[in-house]
Formats: sequence, C-alpha cells, structure tokens
Amino acid sequence: MNIPKNELISVLQEFNPWWSGQPLTDLPAWERTAASQIKSWCDNLSSNRSLLLSGPRQVGKTTLFRQAIRTLIANGATATQIIYITFDHPLLKLAGIQKTLETWEELFPGTSDKPQFLFLDEVQFVPDWQVWLKHQVDFQKQRKIAITGSATPLRSGSTESGVGRWETIKLPTLSFKEFLKLRKIDLPPIQELTSLRQLLDCDAGQFAQFTAVARKLMPYFHDYLLRGGFPEPALENDLKRCQRLLREDIVDKVLKRDMTALYGVRRVIEIEKIFLYLCYHDGGILDISAISKELDGVKRKLLTDHLDLFEATHLIYSLKPFGYGKEVLRGKSKVYLADAAIPGSILLMGQKLLERPDRLGNAVEAAFFKHVFTRFYQDQPTFSYWQSKGRKNYEVDLIAEIGERIVPFEVKYQDKPINDSDLKGLRMFMEERGLDLGYAITRNPESLFIRQPHSTRQGHLRELIKGQIIGIPACLACYWLS
Repeated sequence: MNIPKNELISVLQEFNPWWSGQPLTDLPAWERTAASQIKSWCDNLSSNRSLLLSGPRQVGKTTLFRQAIRTLIANGATATQIIYITFDHPLLKLAGIQKTLETWEELFPGTSDKPQFLFLDEVQFVPDWQVWLKHQVDFQKQRKIAITGSATPLRSGSTESGVGRWETIKLPTLSFKEFLKLRKIDLPPIQELTSLRQLLDCDAGQFAQFTAVARKLMPYFHDYLLRGGFPEPALENDLKRCQRLLREDIVDKVLKRDMTALYGVRRVIEIEKIFLYLCYHDGGILDISAISKELDGVKRKLLTDHLDLFEATHLIYSLKPFGYGKEVLRGKSKVYLADAAIPGSILLMGQKLLERPDRLGNAVEAAFFKHVFTRFYQDQPTFSYWQSKGRKNYEVDLIAEIGERIVPFEVKYQDKPINDSDLKGLRMFMEERGLDLGYAITRNPESLFIRQPHSTRQGHLRELIKGQIIGIPACLACYWLS
C-alpha cells in the first residue's frame, strides 16, 4: 500500500517533538532503576550492540525510552539524530521499519553520516524484525538501536542471531522500593544491604533498627500487594479504580488483543477460563490432567499451549522442580502471576485479600519471587522449587541456582512465631545437600532472626546441622532486593 509521505511525516513529528525544539514536558522526573542501564548503553558509543527492553504491557518501557531521549538531548546529542517509532501505531506498522527510516533520513539529510539513536517500540508487530536488526548491527555501525516488546517473540526469535549483537534488560512490574518512590512515601533513612547475606554480619542493635523499620514498611507493603506494580494503576488513590485498571488495561488487552494479534488465538473464552484458574491457584503446582478435567475437558495440548502463551506475553513465570534429568523435565510446573496484585483484582477481592491468610500468603510469595528474579536476572540463574518424596510432602518454595551456588527460600507469612517445624522442608533440603545458608521470608517485623536449625533425620533430631537460616520480614526482604 502506498502511504502518502506527508502523512507519515506528520505522525513521526507527533512522536518526535524534539525535532522542532519542543521539550518532553509530560515525563515524570523520577526514573525506574533500569534507566541507569539504558543510560550506560547510550553512553557506550564504542559498542553498536542493540538493546532489547522486554516486559509486560503498561510497565513503563515507553516512558523509559522517552526519558533516555530527554537525557541524550540534555547531554548535547543532536535532536534530529534521534528517532522514536512505535509500531503499535497502525500507519507506522503498515509503513514498516525501512520506509519509516528512509522518510526520516529524507527529512533530515546527512543524518546517516553521524551517530544515530533509534528507539523502536512494540517491534514484535514487525515481520522478520530479527533479520532486519541483525543486518543493522552488522552493517550500520553508526546506529545505536533500542527496541521494546511485550511478547516473547522478542526473546525466542532473537536467541540464535542475537548472540554478541544485543543485550537484554528484563523489565518487570515495579519493585517495592520503586512503588514507594512512585507514590512519594516519605520514610526515614533505611540502611541498604547489597546482599541479604550481609545480615550475618549485623549486630543486635542493627537488628533492632531493622525491626523498627519493618513495622513502618509493613502497611505500605500490604498496599503494594493490593495495588501492584503497574505504574498507572499504582498511582490511583481509589483502590477499586486501581484494580479495575489492572483488569481492563493490563489483563484484558493481553488476553483479547496480543493473544489474537500475535498468536492467532480465536477462542478467547477458553484462554480467560485458564487464566482465571491461575488466579485462583497463584504460586500453585499445576497438574495438567486435573486442570483439564476441572475446566470442563479443555484438552491437555490446548492447555499446555495457552500456558506457554501466558509466559510469552509476560503474564506468568514458570518454575520446574529442582534437579536434573527426565524426572525434572516431566515434572509439574509451579506458576506465579507476573504481579502479586493481578489475582486480587481479577477475583474482585479488594481489601479482603488482607483478611485471607491463604490468598495473602500467595501474593507475598509471588511478589518475593519477582524481586529475586529481577535482582539476579543478569547472573542467568535457574529458578526451581523442591518437594520431598514420601507419604508427607515437604516443600521449599523457591530455589535459586547461580553457577555452583544453591540458595533456598521458604515463604512463611504467618502471625505466629516461626519455629523449626514450620521450616521442616527447608531444613530437610539444606541438610540433604549440605548447604550453609537458607532463608525464611516471614510476616511479623519481630521475625528477624539467624538460627542454626536442627536435623530432620530420625534419631538425630536433637543435633544441629551446619547451616544457618536467616528469617527476614517480607517487606524488608523485598525492599532490600529492590
């Protein structure tokens, strides 16, 4: 289709107001943590590696790009050497990358002879974008190209050709600390820990200070679990409106738009039914056969395919059982929703979430997993869960493997004090593998402890194992991991 050039120019000028000297006045001054990574990429002109910013819808990817452009211009970059294109726009999607860039270079002759910054949004809507980007990185050395996408074609389609050509930033929903900053919560200074392991070196006085901080953080942490980490809904003071925005703008658009546009899904009712099941069982271990029967005979193949699509569009995280070999490959997956507030908003729970220990515990577990995932993503960890064998199953909620290091976490979000019996699964796992450290993520601000646990082996129950368990209130753990 022949698109009139003047219409294409008009759309580009609307998305690139800096070309005519207009400031980016609608951007917040506050920036997400990922902004520093994007700035480092922009500053590194000696490398022409591209940047892939991947994450759910409405999580702030476009805002981060526009803030990066604002910084570039403030630091002296030539405005006409910077272009922002969103392929969510029908005209730009129809024109495609090449025609749009040719129009830009005709509008500003000579731009191709100098360093250029290209910010391409929602690139998953462009056919064969991977091939185009590969050629750009290989042959257009003057171009620094950053792209975003809300679906995994951005990830899976780029794996083979992307090695050595681009780097990836995984952008989840807001961390707890980012949520506090966004909502302008004023708190007294909190001692920062670069690793939870540093608690081993803290004294009783510091523990008392941390407990006092946890008391102040806890109500805000519960508010975070209710509102979630999507920036626009999280800013809403009215909780009902906040959760309605989560349902309509985040979940519905992914289920009813991305699933059909990107993957050709036509039976939206089935995909909604499966997603509703996941909201009821957030953090649960999925038995595909049982779910198929429970959902009125939804076929196993369709169910498995749709779970893959939920992960592709960043709506869920999936964990395999701990271990290696066929047993693990065939094992049941454990699934967390992408944001702790999604199940509550879908199930219309509102404040009642805080009165339901089971639902609240699931939300805390999902939030904590997201913080661990984000913190260690660059180290390429493997995440899994563990269950004991035998009549009575004991479990470890989350295990992070980074190289040779294995770190287990157990979430026990309960009012009563945490004792050894509450942590039997964690103790058993640590003892079997000779681990020196495990973590219990707790509820009460007073549940901050370092404990050497007892053995779980029959006949040795009074013996202490060599490892230690650090108990940390969830609000503090998520704050530090932010």
